[in-house]
Amino acid sequence: MNAADIRSTFLQFFASKGHAVVASSPVVPGDDPTLLFTNAGMNQFKDVFLGFDKRPYRRAATAQKCIRAGGKHNDLENVGYTARHLTFFEMLGNFSFGDYFKHDAIVYAWELLTEHFKLPAERLWATVYAEDDEAYDIWLKVIGLPAERIVRIGDNKGARYASDNFWMMGDTGPCGPCSEIFYDHGPAVAGGPPGSPEQDGDRYVEIWNNVFMQFNRTEDGSMHLLPKPSVDTGMGLERLSTVLQGVHSVFEVDLFVRLLAAAKQAVDAAGDGGKESGGGCDAAAPSLKVIADHIRACAFTVTDGVIPGNEGRGYVLRRIARRAIRHGYKLGARRPFFHALVAPLADEMGEAYPEIRRTAVRVTEVLKAEEERFFQTIANGMEILEAALAAVQKAGAGTLDGDTAFKLHDTFGFPLDLTADVCRERGVTVDEAGFNAAMGRQREQARAATKFKMAAGLSYSGDATQFHGYEHLVCEHSRVTALYVDGSAVGRADAGDDVVIVLDHTPFYAESGGQVGDTGELRNARSRVWVDDTVKVTASVHGHQGRIVEGAVEVGDTFVARVDAERRARTIRNHSVTHLMHKALREVLGAHVQQKGSLVTPERTRFDFAHNLPVTDAQIAQVEAIVNDEILANAATQARVLPLDEAQKLGAMMLFGEKYGDEVRVLDIGSSRELCGGTHVQRTGDIGLFKIVAEGGVAAGVRRIEAVTGGNALVHVQQLEATVDEVASALKVAPAELTGRVAALLDQLRALDKEVTSLKGRLASAQGDELLAQAVDVGGLKVLAAMLPGADAKALRETMDKLKDKLKSAAIVLAAVDGAKVQLAAGVTNDSVGRVKAGELVNFVARQVGGKGGGKPDLAMAGGTDAAALPQALASVAGWVRERV
Repeated sequence: MNAADIRSTFLQFFASKGHAVVASSPVVPGDDPTLLFTNAGMNQFKDVFLGFDKRPYRRAATAQKCIRAGGKHNDLENVGYTARHLTFFEMLGNFSFGDYFKHDAIVYAWELLTEHFKLPAERLWATVYAEDDEAYDIWLKVIGLPAERIVRIGDNKGARYASDNFWMMGDTGPCGPCSEIFYDHGPAVAGGPPGSPEQDGDRYVEIWNNVFMQFNRTEDGSMHLLPKPSVDTGMGLERLSTVLQGVHSVFEVDLFVRLLAAAKQAVDAAGDGGKESGGGCDAAAPSLKVIADHIRACAFTVTDGVIPGNEGRGYVLRRIARRAIRHGYKLGARRPFFHALVAPLADEMGEAYPEIRRTAVRVTEVLKAEEERFFQTIANGMEILEAALAAVQKAGAGTLDGDTAFKLHDTFGFPLDLTADVCRERGVTVDEAGFNAAMGRQREQARAATKFKMAAGLSYSGDATQFHGYEHLVCEHSRVTALYVDGSAVGRADAGDDVVIVLDHTPFYAESGGQVGDTGELRNARSRVWVDDTVKVTASVHGHQGRIVEGAVEVGDTFVARVDAERRARTIRNHSVTHLMHKALREVLGAHVQQKGSLVTPERTRFDFAHNLPVTDAQIAQVEAIVNDEILANAATQARVLPLDEAQKLGAMMLFGEKYGDEVRVLDIGSSRELCGGTHVQRTGDIGLFKIVAEGGVAAGVRRIEAVTGGNALVHVQQLEATVDEVASALKVAPAELTGRVAALLDQLRALDKEVTSLKGRLASAQGDELLAQAVDVGGLKVLAAMLPGADAKALRETMDKLKDKLKSAAIVLAAVDGAKVQLAAGVTNDSVGRVKAGELVNFVARQVGGKGGGKPDLAMAGGTDAAALPQALASVAGWVRERV
């Protein structure tokens, strides 16, 4: 039985038992800041179990995407080295919210395993909490499991209720005993039954855990029976698949077979010899298992909205991705390969989780960018680490020093646990305390000094750079004419140094006129430099800013200079379309439209322009139509260098605000003619689809439009289409009927709001009648201070008027609470305003709850922010009135 059949059989079985089949929640918990990632099927039902949320069902079943790679639940370091650990896995679970309990849960589990999955009953064992006689008796008397295969597990973790068979959500809250079901692989596999000294072997494998939430644990550690005990079960799909498919490792199940093959193919293709390099890596290498597991974790994490970063979930994602990349490097990959596994993963899991198919292009781009970044430094970092490990082992030591680990982290982007992973393979540990100390020193130094990042201000007096980037993306013989480290000219720089290099000839475009600088590579026989930006040292001198990743660089060295062609292509599409968009804006909005700023990157173009009003949807559509018509015309682009006055006579506009000399570059693209020194497409058709994605104001009289082109535009449209389809599906209408359905829902919502307001008023009125008996006599004045739950300001005023009519001579304070906010109303009958003022009364109460207010002598309103202080504040009203009457 393949994994897809196992998943569907599980869900269909519980659907037949009255369970609602609920879709998997994202791996990023949307409303639980206590969790880095979803790590269990019950996470999405946490508030249901706690009683904070109600669902239209009392039984549910799910196949949940889970990640355990950070925080308390972290399986990362075990992946690839054991038969069962994964960072990403699917948890099959059935849940009862105060419906059935132990008996039905155990009976369901046994029926599914033995009758539907056809597992031999004699191979199954069960564990129960030592004190859970009820579960023990169900297994023994109802199921008929022999007593010798039912194992009682007590408090085996050093504290009361600290047991493998007692589950707790936290130090307090719902908890209870659990019963685990184990499968016996037979005597051919080493290991003993659960609870025995040999239990860590692989013979007996846990396949299902049934948690019986029957207690609420309070802060003093005492247990109280829940009024509605519940069931939370979890069964790992991959682990169950090993049993049903007759294998012993999760990496042997069908979910991984094709993915492992794709991983090997990608790694082999990224080796020094590429696809022609021969047999490639060992198909049984543990590193391939790491890669196959990690692409699942990374792809679903990006799908659910996380991008690699330096903190929180973003850093966990970066750690997982770089760990996979390092294992690929270990197998021989010398170019990005990891991102290529997104497509095979989408093929494997897209049926069960359609979101991975919808987002595959974006996920691939995100992971590719992260991969390219790490491949810039991994070679030199591994060389340093290998040398350090050799020295440690030669000295007979067992620990890598923290300073080296920190240098790998800070200079070469090695997360600490990646370094630890490599060390563990050599039987070496990492001095984490030393690492943390080095990190602290660096933070202190960062406060006093800023790392050199820009080429501005460098002293250079040599010849101008000859720029060949309009025609070529590669220069074969580019000579180093100047070299800078930390802002100072040097004759030589070594691997790991951040540098600015000036070349005599270059294809790299230097940032100017809003277009970002090129990135790419400088390479010769002994050295390699990754260029991560190109800027202008002077108006005619290009600085290639980057890091030496192999070898060394000296003034006079010659390199092959190669621009990142794909990135340049995406940039020039966005640059060229900016010209067309500018002209279209002038046609649609008027000749007053003038550029006020721009930024052209590979991802999008951002264009600021003079205009006093928001651009309407209809105007945006008109601009898009004009630009896309120009693109479809596929006209050739023409660039000419002309005297400035001649260019102006031709009607060319200056678009990007550069300082031009006597001669300027005139660009004709479509029907646009402008002065521009940037790089552009050869024909308008090269731009592809054009789509405006944002419009807004950035300053008085200045609007900003952001737009995308080509593949980025396609991804944007596909994402919008997917969103529309999802909403239409949720509302059970065709996409074409969505507008009408939403309008109908809004009308319904407005009607319900009116009804709620009316009901609140009627409820407040009814509550007001009940409050009359609470009024006390203070010097002949009826005094009432009371809560009016659920009331809004209008209801408070209306109830106040009715109470004043009925109490005749009275001073009244009414209060309502919404979260931590307090709403107050004070009223005094007309015959009593000479003795008590409503404004003074409401201020007296408001100050006690962190607020203030005022109004007329007979009616005043106030607000506050301290709801906890409200009962005492209301209790003080009678005394305050007594002092005045």
